[in-house]
Amino acid sequence: MTTKGRYALRATLALAQLSEDGEMVSISSISEAENLSSVFLEQIFFKLKKAGIVKSVRGPGGGFSFNRPLESLSVREILDAAGEELTVLPCDRSTSDCTRGNDCIAHNVLDAVNRLVNDYLGKLTLKTVLENREFNTPPNRKRTKSA
Repeated sequence: MTTKGRYALRATLALAQLSEDGEMVSISSISEAENLSSVFLEQIFFKLKKAGIVKSVRGPGGGFSFNRPLESLSVREILDAAGEELTVLPCDRSTSDCTRGNDCIAHNVLDAVNRLVNDYLGKLTLKTVLENREFNTPPNRKRTKSA
């Protein structure tokens, strides 16, 4: 995943956290909360708006909000809208550079992994990410088992 994809995911999660009851959130608020370039965020939100994921209002009190409930927005949709092509495949059998064609077992394995990752991200909603303890525990902190 490129920086564009990571920033798009971070920005949409920040929008979800900063927005209360669908209120508008400014690019500068998201930029400050995530320490991301507001210029880069404007480009990302333009793409998200074009994809129908967010809506915007100009002027004082304006900003961005989601067009749909968080439980209907998948991580895959966010990445797709940002123009992020998430793949683990280092090659492409459709190009003339590949001399192995359909005989490449490694390609088949990586293709299966690619499908699994994209299927998972297609089912993983923003609401799930925000509500799931697994995603909200800092990586350097040990998780405790619930009784």
